[in-house]
Amino acid sequence: MAATSIDLNADLGEGCADDAGLMALISSANIACGGHAGDVDSMRAAVRLACQHGVVIGAHPSYPDREHFGRVSLDISQMRLAESITAQLWALKAVCIEEGVAVAYVKPHGALYNDAACHPGLAALIAATVREIDPDLALMGLAGSSLIEAGNYQGLTTIAEAFVDRAYLDDGSLMPRSQPGAVLADEAAAVAQAESLALSGGVQTADGTWLALAAYSLCLHGDGPHALALARATRAVLERRGVKVMSPLLA
Repeated sequence: MAATSIDLNADLGEGCADDAGLMALISSANIACGGHAGDVDSMRAAVRLACQHGVVIGAHPSYPDREHFGRVSLDISQMRLAESITAQLWALKAVCIEEGVAVAYVKPHGALYNDAACHPGLAALIAATVREIDPDLALMGLAGSSLIEAGNYQGLTTIAEAFVDRAYLDDGSLMPRSQPGAVLADEAAAVAQAESLALSGGVQTADGTWLALAAYSLCLHGDGPHALALARATRAVLERRGVKVMSPLLA
């Protein structure tokens, strides 16, 4: 069934040049909070931009790995990881408190996101950590993944998302970035995938199989050279097809 509304989210506060332009086009912002990128100044700038545009604010914690931009899985203890996630969330919450706004949801970044999607134990750790910090926080994760299941188990509001510019495998996971074609570099293909997700409830996988996905948010990567153009094109096609761009947390 075609969606009447859908969220557009993007990763911001990571040092890219398009934050201001993207913020005018999205409905939810995943703000880097120190694990893979970001500091107090970048968080404050992103939060203020979000407030200007009425964009819902989310925390974007990662493995504590600035060297690899959070895109490498780390073998660290559960205690250390929980402490790192907690510190990252509170760093953004502190900025938001100073700015008079709230963090509404949490979306893990990079390798932490992908690992939590397929490892129930890690997903459970993240969900429990989020709930301990603030049970009113929503948890965003890959549609159909262990992270969504863990969030539901913890009683959190969950937001299942899909990706506009990433190729999918038959099991619903994202094609690893190390494989050719993992990122949809062609704007037309990415926009067509967004349209398919919103209006048909699924995508064609890398080998052509139809994959049904119940997604309430679509992710646009903000660190690519054509991120702003893709965001404009994606929003335009959704609105042209009668799909309102808005956060499910505001519905």
